[in-house]
Amino acid sequence: MSESEPIVLDGASLTPEDVAVVARDGYPVAIADSAREAVRVSRERVEEVLDSDEAVYGLNTGFGQLVTERIPASDRERLQTNLVRSHASGVGRELKREEVRAMMLTRINALVKGYSGIREVVIDHLVTMLNEGVHPVVKSRGSLGASGDLAPLAHQALVLLGEGKAEVDGERLSGETALARAGLDPLSLAAKEGLALINGTQLSVGLGALCVVDAERALRGADIAGALTTEVVMGTTAACDPAIQDVRPHSGQATSARNVRNFTAESEIVESHRNCDRVQDAYSIRCLPQVHGAARDAVSHLREAVEIELNSATDNPLIFAGESIDDRASGTENVGVLSGGNFHGAPLALRLDYATNALTDLAAIAERRVDRLLNPNLQEEHLPPFLTPDSGVCSGYMIAQYSAAALINESRSIGAPSIDNTPVSGGQEDHVSMSTQSALNACTAVKNALTVVGIELLCGAQAMEFVDDGLAPGSGTGVAYDTIRDVIPPLDEDRALHAEIEIASELVATGRLEAQVERVVDEAVI
Repeated sequence: MSESEPIVLDGASLTPEDVAVVARDGYPVAIADSAREAVRVSRERVEEVLDSDEAVYGLNTGFGQLVTERIPASDRERLQTNLVRSHASGVGRELKREEVRAMMLTRINALVKGYSGIREVVIDHLVTMLNEGVHPVVKSRGSLGASGDLAPLAHQALVLLGEGKAEVDGERLSGETALARAGLDPLSLAAKEGLALINGTQLSVGLGALCVVDAERALRGADIAGALTTEVVMGTTAACDPAIQDVRPHSGQATSARNVRNFTAESEIVESHRNCDRVQDAYSIRCLPQVHGAARDAVSHLREAVEIELNSATDNPLIFAGESIDDRASGTENVGVLSGGNFHGAPLALRLDYATNALTDLAAIAERRVDRLLNPNLQEEHLPPFLTPDSGVCSGYMIAQYSAAALINESRSIGAPSIDNTPVSGGQEDHVSMSTQSALNACTAVKNALTVVGIELLCGAQAMEFVDDGLAPGSGTGVAYDTIRDVIPPLDEDRALHAEIEIASELVATGRLEAQVERVVDEAVI
């Protein structure tokens, strides 16, 4: 695991970028002292309620439709253990390492807010597992996004009991053996703890956080690719003039227009045809700020929800230890223990579906620009069919566009899970959010968009080979071209392109491309 400084969790300041470095780069985590104190106070309140023996959901009652069943003290530990075991009923592919780590991290951060009534030892076990690379084997399907991500979180919690499976250093082990590798003993769960471990939106928000980071890189990469295409098809950057954006002041539109202006600054290619006879460019060039900008605004809307959710208490009931709550509103004499619906994933699901649609459209306009680079019926005179110097004998980048089209078809077909509903738990849980499926779909859409942007970059760089050698590209687009050429040579003869598409996409996904461009443009790439 990484030797970097730990991300300190306090239940209030976790960011999508923090999630990405912990999930992908193995950054360790630590718990703030203030959060530990909140956890201890919350647990003390749970013990007070249990001593009073008043019926409180999740502490001494059954769950779901079984809420009216009172559980005697002698069976409370068994209740929590059975809850975890029974809910570990996920199906489908297993979550990737980074997805599991994102879920573990976000669950810990939610618990340390101090509203879950869990013991400190349980949190310490989760922190040690995360830091020592003990990654539970978790099935990806089974959550309905209400009561949170029950099935995936239950698979994660099983390992705390010494059950289930976990991967450690690439080896699959039993839960008990995996814990031992990290110097831990299996836990016995006390009252409320099983429910606290599995009741929440942490897979949805963990995936959502990774999606936000990746989507923002896709957006910046798309602006770079679009600027490069604008140059090599002899398009104009006049559509990015600030005056146009000022009279329709959408934030994302202004940002993308500014990026294109910065990337093409000092371009002799653009200047060479400034007074040509062409009146307007095709929409995929001329409307780049509007389409890219709308996608930016959608992803910004998602970021807002993810940042709130990362630092929210999302299980049930919530323990408001030491806080003033109206008895009459709570409906119980146990002031401070309230049952509600913070586990419902609607705030994430709706915005994730919105982002999926936006990222699909971002990929779609990039693919249209690819077509203008390749299509002999649309190309500028200086470009050969499919960007190969020996068209006919060679197919050039023809099939790269096919791949882009296939990915866009997938993104268009994955739908909007948030508008679906299947009642469960005997009708007690009669409206669910499907937020985890929305998150999985959004991650698919952003991966597809990154790949399509990579294809546009490949084609844009190849088209640059056919531009007059005496004309210099823009300061940013020139660096983009050089960055691509550092790892991918020009296409002189047909060759397999699959690895090169992946390399180009990774330049965008890792932030390497934007970092290189940012070194030479006047303003930050945003």
